[in-house]
Amino acid sequence: MIKKGIILSGGMGTRMSPLTKAVNKQLLPIYDKPLIFYPLSILMLAKIREVLIIVNKGQLDQYKKIIPDGDRLGMKISYKEQDKPRGLPDAFILGEDFIKKDKVSMILGDNFFYGQSLTKILNNCVKLQQGAKVLLHKVANPENFGVAILNKKKIVKIKEKPKNFISNYAITGLYFFDNKVIQYAKKLKPSKRNELEITDLLNEYRKRNKLSAELIGRGGAWLDTGSIEDFYKTSNFVSVIENQQGFKIACLEEIAFNNGWIQKNDIKKSIKFYGNCNYSKYLMKIIL
Repeated sequence: MIKKGIILSGGMGTRMSPLTKAVNKQLLPIYDKPLIFYPLSILMLAKIREVLIIVNKGQLDQYKKIIPDGDRLGMKISYKEQDKPRGLPDAFILGEDFIKKDKVSMILGDNFFYGQSLTKILNNCVKLQQGAKVLLHKVANPENFGVAILNKKKIVKIKEKPKNFISNYAITGLYFFDNKVIQYAKKLKPSKRNELEITDLLNEYRKRNKLSAELIGRGGAWLDTGSIEDFYKTSNFVSVIENQQGFKIACLEEIAFNNGWIQKNDIKKSIKFYGNCNYSKYLMKIIL
């Protein structure tokens, strides 16, 4: 079972400048919660309790104000600063001391996932014994993404932003790896943009016939909040769902409570921490 997860929450956020000049993108609001709550909630739904959040140098204090150490969630949350972006696989090099001999999941800090069958999919992913597994989602514009060609659930080819159609299965920002990911990441050579590429890392597994996929079905949603347009589309999506159905997406305390990680008294501490707000009022309903 995979019991450790990394949230890659660094990056320059240049596509959302000037909003991201002073504040990291993952601390900006998606509707009524910071963006960082959403990827963290996905790891929690996968029953992952040990999480490393990789942040930009100088932004650590901002994160710790909202998510100090995981105690209120019955989790162990630690941080690592990244002095500059070096590509997604760098997370496994930076996180080597955190991962140790274990398997690990990684989710990008600006990715949003939603769906009724999502928890079931995540439970399948964390059972990974060896190799690597990614989540795929059908998209209308595959030329904007890295895409995968499948043979059943095995990935036989990966193409980054293909000019001609080869597949409409986009590789999302959620990955599951065995412990060899550290070894493979260290062997990667920087690309033309002077970064380690996640496609190269995945290809290390594909070449060994160790790369498989889980599919997010038609009832699920995957959104990348990298641009200001997508950021507000995601915020609107959350607003509509929450106000129509009456529950909150990515309520961390609710997930922790349902997982049996915290008790009602812990939720009361969170209510005190957040103060008089709609989020606290929702938490109050959980313990009544």
